[in-house]
Amino acid sequence: MGNKAKVSIGENGIYDAKVLGTPKVLLLGLQHMFAMFGATILVPMLTGLDVSTTLLFAGLGTLLFHFITKGKVPAFLGSSFAFLGGYAAIAPMTDEAGNAISNKELLPYACFGVACAGLLYLVLALLIKIFGTSKVMQFFPPIVTGPIIIAIGLTLSQSAIDNCAQDWLIAIVAIALVVVCNIWGKGMVKIVPIIIGVIGSYALAAVLNRVDFTPVAEAAWFGVPIHWEQTAFSVLVGGDASLLITAVITIMPIALATMVEHIGDISAISSTVGINYIKNPGLHRTLLGDGLATIVASLFGAPANTTYGENTGVLSLTKVFDPMVIRIAAGFAILFSFSPKVAAIIGCMPTATCGGVSLVLYGMISAVGVRNIVETQVDFTKSRNVIIAALILVLSIGINYSAAGAISFPVGDLTISLSGLAVGALTGIILNAILPGKDYSYNEEKPDDTGVCFAVKGQEK
Repeated sequence: MGNKAKVSIGENGIYDAKVLGTPKVLLLGLQHMFAMFGATILVPMLTGLDVSTTLLFAGLGTLLFHFITKGKVPAFLGSSFAFLGGYAAIAPMTDEAGNAISNKELLPYACFGVACAGLLYLVLALLIKIFGTSKVMQFFPPIVTGPIIIAIGLTLSQSAIDNCAQDWLIAIVAIALVVVCNIWGKGMVKIVPIIIGVIGSYALAAVLNRVDFTPVAEAAWFGVPIHWEQTAFSVLVGGDASLLITAVITIMPIALATMVEHIGDISAISSTVGINYIKNPGLHRTLLGDGLATIVASLFGAPANTTYGENTGVLSLTKVFDPMVIRIAAGFAILFSFSPKVAAIIGCMPTATCGGVSLVLYGMISAVGVRNIVETQVDFTKSRNVIIAALILVLSIGINYSAAGAISFPVGDLTISLSGLAVGALTGIILNAILPGKDYSYNEEKPDDTGVCFAVKGQEK
């Protein structure tokens, strides 16, 4: 890449990263790293896992995913929130009275359970490889994937608002910078609004003395991000066998929900980019990449990985879809994982800054879902379609915002919890399968403009 190349916009208003030049592409990669950072490190903060280990395997997991998907899918893999209930069940951070406690010695057992959950991705990937994508995708027409994508953004919205509420001035500055740069910005400014929003609001917070840099001063410049006592390997020999089995039984079922979310995320990325990634490189490859990344990360003491909605929002906002940019972001995550001081600088980022940026990105995800529905011409004059969409949205959002935040039910001596998104998605899939009047067929050879290849029956060209 030549450094003197100018920003170029294609016929569809999409920027070509190949002509941006190395410094600009590096900046784009840094922007994707910032976009995922807040949510990715929140999972270890909530579970007691190590932040540096999390960053390392977010980066390595992303690179593994890109290797398995032939470098074609612009997806970043960060920490999955879906398994929080599993970690809490095996290694709770609070007692019955809500007081903070430390159960870090139990986290390796939970990590082993998550690693086993990742095996289910491999099983589904194999089934898709054997029987074909159409056998699976017939259960995921736009009337199912569209509302699921909308729900992904909306269910994340509460965390964005809660973060903004920590300091609305800082949050509004972040939002304003993102909007102004993206709408009125020229050249590179237009395609790096996230990083400008982050730096601008962070700087304002520092000037106003609203940032505590004590962790930065105390952090070392260099540190090894892997700790043997926190890995699943540390309990596989000489550990509590019954607790290992309990962790597997408790956590593995969560993968049934996260695999549905994975298909929704890949559909969202396909819709955003306009390329059918479900066909090429194939859903079996994306599932395999996500599953293997989760297995590896969990075995070494990091949270489960998942395709990240924040980065899909960045794709939608910047129109730079080159997977190389995502791989650069992964490289930054790996690099920062070896420097506790750099990680601390980013970790000191105001919560409101993350909230302001996330508010825009989560909204972009929901907007992609709306686009999915519009461009595939979902017929809402049909009652079946209205019912399916309504239940997906209401269950996903309603359960997420309920007091429990999930639906729990006993299975023997265990309690299984399903997130609102999992319940909504499963309900939509089941209803679409059993209700009469299906008007979509999976057309593998002729994808529509959204990149998710469905054609209305009778209108295939």
